[in-house]
Amino acid sequence: MSDIKYTAIFERAEEGGYIGYVAELPGANTQGETLEETRQNLREAVELILECYRDEADEKLRSNANSLKEDLVFQLA
Repeated sequence: MSDIKYTAIFERAEEGGYIGYVAELPGANTQGETLEETRQNLREAVELILECYRDEADEKLRSNANSLKEDLVFQLA
């Protein structure tokens, strides 16, 4: 199985440390004292956001009989 790649952007924060966000996923942002801490925090933020989006979609599916759920598969280069 191929990896899914996102674009992580890291910037030095004026107050020290770093901020990080994912270009393709609004809301996936974090901060940390070190670049490595910020990377790890960003991975966790992405996992939590995707889990939250899945939960919200599942809730909508349960309340709407006209909805259809299926997997969307991408072939990655």
